[in-house]
Amino acid sequence: MKQWPEGPAADPEAARERYATDIRAERKALREVFRADLPAAHFGLGIVVVASVVVGLFAGPIVGALVAGSFAALFLVVLVVMLLRGIRRLDAGRRAYLFTFGWANWV
Repeated sequence: MKQWPEGPAADPEAARERYATDIRAERKALREVFRADLPAAHFGLGIVVVASVVVGLFAGPIVGALVAGSFAALFLVVLVVMLLRGIRRLDAGRRAYLFTFGWANWV
């Protein structure tokens, strides 16, 4: 006999259903928290461009190019992964752009 928190008369199927409902609600809330949109991604791209220029002015153009190049490399890697997953070109580019620069949502 299984021990349930609700006692010996608990319905295991109802408990599983409550658990599944709670998990779905929690995952939906997490998706909303981590969702990025295009204006935030544009802002993130702007931050990267400004940071690359500022770093290039103070630390040298090679270091500024490294900052910009690292984000460009991240974008290309994510784009290749999206294309390999079978996502169409334009949608893959949008998703890679959101992944690379969408962090500005939390700046």
